[in-house]
Amino acid sequence: MSTYTIWTIGCQMNKAESRQIADCLEMLGYQSTSVIQKADLVVLNTCVVRQSAENRVLGMLGYLKGIKRDNPDASIIVTGCFVNSQISELKKHFPHVAFFFKPGEYQELLNWAHEQKIPVRQGNDNAAEDSREGTTAFLPIIQGCNNFCSYCIVPYRRGREQSHPIAEIIAEVTSLMRKGVKEITLLGQNVNSYGHDLTENPDLSELLQTLNGIDALARIRFLTNHPKDMSLKLIKSMARLDKVCEHITLPLQSGDDSILRAMKRGYTVEQYCNLINTIRSHIPEVALSTDVIVGFPGETEEQFHHTLALIEQIRFDTVHIAPYSPRQGTVAAQEFEDSVSTKVKRERLDMVELIQAQTAGTINSRLEGSVVGVLVEGRKRGKWYGRTRGDKLVFFQGKGSYDGKLVNILITRTSPWALQGEDKN
Repeated sequence: MSTYTIWTIGCQMNKAESRQIADCLEMLGYQSTSVIQKADLVVLNTCVVRQSAENRVLGMLGYLKGIKRDNPDASIIVTGCFVNSQISELKKHFPHVAFFFKPGEYQELLNWAHEQKIPVRQGNDNAAEDSREGTTAFLPIIQGCNNFCSYCIVPYRRGREQSHPIAEIIAEVTSLMRKGVKEITLLGQNVNSYGHDLTENPDLSELLQTLNGIDALARIRFLTNHPKDMSLKLIKSMARLDKVCEHITLPLQSGDDSILRAMKRGYTVEQYCNLINTIRSHIPEVALSTDVIVGFPGETEEQFHHTLALIEQIRFDTVHIAPYSPRQGTVAAQEFEDSVSTKVKRERLDMVELIQAQTAGTINSRLEGSVVGVLVEGRKRGKWYGRTRGDKLVFFQGKGSYDGKLVNILITRTSPWALQGEDKN
């Protein structure tokens, strides 16, 4: 039987798409292997959101050139955001790659396999469905983005927003439940704009209500949200539906209105703060995550400190920080000079990390001595681990198997990054 391996870099969307690629390949008769040098088919699922990610992709492509030289019969396939519309140019630069296909275009992969005369496996058509998944799974429900933030390459690589029909999502969730999944994270570059392009015009709150009725499903999450599309209806649905976790990812990107305008984010600092207040008034125990870019072109010291002050004021549970990285083809790369030095970007990133560590440490310390529900995902360094509904990572020791179980854990020690506890069941 032919073997395959998948190398994945980037966001949760890429991880979910790699799982779906694996399903396609196993349907075709491939068997997974972790030994890249011996695989008959190597799939690269790529990211170019930042230069560091693109550099890793280019490094892997260079490495695979040597693999191909040693194993001429191996086939290399590339997908993800590295694949732009100029596929003919990509083929010229990387002739050792057999096939490029755009993210989420699984039919293109199947068509390529058919052209290669790769036979579909005979026998149990549900073999992939019968295999065991983890406790949690990511599920894309909308592809692409219509926002065109000035710094972002995603709309140029993934195209405009395309929502998956509710019936298709339910079928996928049902399949994942049969594999042992108990928690689903619904994914989209702009997940809270789900459904506007479908004939029935459903929205995310309606989808959440439908999924909330699936008995075998224990928890539901969704990301990433755009502040301008976070409706009151969606917030109220979160507050009402018992399986929807009290956890929202709501990218801020900057705490300065001038920078937000240059980023083409479509909201002001005041509007963002009002939205946070609305969320907290309806979901008092909500855990908030955000994304921040430091060193955007032209960002002054004063503008950066506006961001720093806002992070301190809002008190997020988690802040994902990234230095600005110019992406060829975006408005920011074409119109603005990357004027903030790498050194200053690093200093600003460190300042945000320091402030956020202090904030997260204080927030998490309030959980010491309390009992929290943890959905166990596995073992690491001799301890069981899982997450709370608020997405807090918890480690604990216990006898027997906890895998996939929902357990009550007494929190005995906290840090900004994780909680430690003991089983109270």
